[in-house]
Amino acid sequence: MLCSPEALLQKNQALSDTWQRYLATPNFENFVELAISINSLTEFLIDKGVTALHHASHQLEQVTLTLFHQDVVHPLPQAALDDLNERVQALERMTQARATNSLDTLPRDPVFIAPPNMRTGHAWLIGNSHAAWTDLLTQLGYFGMTTKFMAWDQPMVDSADTAPLLLLDMGGLPETEWRDRIQALRQQFPMGQLICLEVASDFDQLQQALQSGCDNCLLKNTPTHAIVEHIMELNERHDQEAYRVLIVEDSKTAGHFIHRTLAEIQIQSHIVNDPRQTLNALKQFNPDLILMDMYMPNCTGVEVARIIRQHSEFLSIPIVYLSGETNVALQVDAMRLGGDHFLTKPFNPVFLNTIVKSKIERYRALRRSMYHDSLTGLLNHSSGKNMLEIVLSGVVHEGGFLSVVMLDIDHFKQVNDSYGHPIGDQVIRSLSWLLKQRLRKHDMICRYGGEEFLIGLPHTDSEQAYSIMERIRHDFSQIHHPHGDSYFLTTISAGIATYPLAQTGDALIKTADQALYQAKHGGRNRIHISEH
Repeated sequence: MLCSPEALLQKNQALSDTWQRYLATPNFENFVELAISINSLTEFLIDKGVTALHHASHQLEQVTLTLFHQDVVHPLPQAALDDLNERVQALERMTQARATNSLDTLPRDPVFIAPPNMRTGHAWLIGNSHAAWTDLLTQLGYFGMTTKFMAWDQPMVDSADTAPLLLLDMGGLPETEWRDRIQALRQQFPMGQLICLEVASDFDQLQQALQSGCDNCLLKNTPTHAIVEHIMELNERHDQEAYRVLIVEDSKTAGHFIHRTLAEIQIQSHIVNDPRQTLNALKQFNPDLILMDMYMPNCTGVEVARIIRQHSEFLSIPIVYLSGETNVALQVDAMRLGGDHFLTKPFNPVFLNTIVKSKIERYRALRRSMYHDSLTGLLNHSSGKNMLEIVLSGVVHEGGFLSVVMLDIDHFKQVNDSYGHPIGDQVIRSLSWLLKQRLRKHDMICRYGGEEFLIGLPHTDSEQAYSIMERIRHDFSQIHHPHGDSYFLTTISAGIATYPLAQTGDALIKTADQALYQAKHGGRNRIHISEH
């Protein structure tokens, strides 16, 4: 994921400000603010994949949390203050260096389409055999990565302004050298991602690689397409939608404190002080999680949870209770009656943030498996049609155009018959990665079925849509799909229909499909705009 220097400096400045406030007024309340700020920075660095800064921030967070008790006297002992100050200053220096040397910025134009020569990062593969990894390096190059191979015995070029993705072929390296090699690379490239390849499914090997500073391990015989998919996910260009939490809390003071705590890690929240308004808030705010006070006037949190669970659309949303209740038997009953977790007041705000994020991540992973295609990660057929209706509704309300594209891989049956279904799946994945890379965040992309894709381009007329899809058509035709010692090429065709010439979602899909038929009938490997 991208990490802009501005966002990084802003996060670090917030930490510096809270540290200075604590030094000026060293009380428990300001120490809570400091802990939340450190946690916020750590979560940000994890999300953005800034490895070295994450390690330093995580260590600072761990030191702070060990001091996070109300019975600790403030100001802290001088030794603890000196240690924290040194860690904060060191993190600030590293952040300044990262921001100054960052190469990860991209234009933020809302209609920006990445041109074919846009580079998405640097991937260096370190191993003993270049031939063994030619296909992988070639595939990464097609998707915008600058790649090169270096032998283990080749000196690494020291480049302070580069944060490469380092792919390490551990299968070609004696296990006795693993620790020293990984640690040396981690020290030389503190901002880079280290991925160990060809690691055995063995506890000791995995532990050694991860302890030495490796970020991820891909097991021996992992297929090339799976490695590419993993790397493409690391380089995903769009940020996911912000997490949303509904706070059901009768105390306005407590609700405001929770709201402020969640905001530190960019979680949006909405407060409901009257539990009778919970259902309306659920429908309007559409949260990923509910934080529920256990005891409220005329209503308990358990009663609210049971009412929520009577609605099928809210059956799976996580509910976390907040209460001073310490009776374990009552806590167990509360979770049996609709809850998922129990936090006892007063709670550690850093722990609250961690619980909330982990619950939401699992909830979204579950929803993703329901609404997205397992092969490509794109919206599935039904979700794509529903999303198209939502996009169309917005365009109708705002005014303007909506172009819908039906896209199909040419002669795909021949690909499956000639090279096998696993290779056919790889071709489909390649096209999905190209679409995600070249289209905008708010464009809708759906795997409509088999080798067919449905695309929605809001605020895009037919000529603009043609220009976008023509570029994608050309670039896809240049991709070499590996098969054995050789490769093959394939092409796509597409049809375009545009609102308001077609008025409904079904009409747009039908008209675009007819235009796709015209493109196929006209010889394939072309884009056709509907004349209706």
